[in-house]
Amino acid sequence: MAHKIIIIGSASMDLTVQTQMIPEQGETVLGENLLMAPGGKGANQAVSAARLKRDQDVYMIGAVGDDAFGKQILDNLQQHCVNTQYMQTVEGEHSGTAHITLFEQDNRIIVVPAANNTILPEVVLPILQQFEPGDFIMMQQEIPEETVEAVIEEAALLGLKVILNPAPYRPLDKKLLDKVAYLTPNESECRQLFDESMDDALAQHPNQLIVTLGAEGAVYFDETRQTVPAYPCEVVDTTGAGDTFNGALAVALSEGQSLETAIQFANSASSFAVTALGAQGGIPTREEVDEALNK
Repeated sequence: MAHKIIIIGSASMDLTVQTQMIPEQGETVLGENLLMAPGGKGANQAVSAARLKRDQDVYMIGAVGDDAFGKQILDNLQQHCVNTQYMQTVEGEHSGTAHITLFEQDNRIIVVPAANNTILPEVVLPILQQFEPGDFIMMQQEIPEETVEAVIEEAALLGLKVILNPAPYRPLDKKLLDKVAYLTPNESECRQLFDESMDDALAQHPNQLIVTLGAEGAVYFDETRQTVPAYPCEVVDTTGAGDTFNGALAVALSEGQSLETAIQFANSASSFAVTALGAQGGIPTREEVDEALNK
């Protein structure tokens, strides 16, 4: 039986603008398209996990404001079969927003956390008692630092396995890293997290540190450096590709897949994610990923 997946993280509304020109200081330029869609690293990972998991044991712990965006965010999670019983609506607060500029197949993002800043230890820790040893927690760093730290400590006591996606980057206590089952930075976050080369960091954290390399796939260390290649795809928008990877990784690991096959599964899922606009627009179904892997 697969274990439950609990995503603790941000939920927001993404406002994505496509442009052929990035404005200089004080300059105004015309954009081409505006896409308004639910996002936030936590919600993206929850939707990814829910679309890929065979059962419906995906839970989201987070917060939205009591505004129109908040209702849209919750409706979207529920439509994707994410259990929202632990989502809170914060009175008098705005929902989080992410302001994304797409330019030359890459993105620049400004995140305004708003209600996501209320996801505090006193809210989250009591909820964790509802879950069982072996269940997976997925976290990112768009929520308060104190919550990330407290959850890692509590999870270790409860026998819950933490997958930490350390994005956006902020420093992490190395003692905390030892209590995380899996750590999934991209290449630049890995450089910031460790005072050593990526190869040295991988060797120091065998079968725990997984570094995503975009079009080159992902690497981890198991006696030697292991590279799991990416799948070729037509890139439209890279927003949310890492979140899709992480949600898919959690699903595969919760099903007891080996680390290598779990990364293959996650690479395949993220190859779909970049083919459509928006953080959640390209997240595939389980059938699509299974079919691609069976080819």
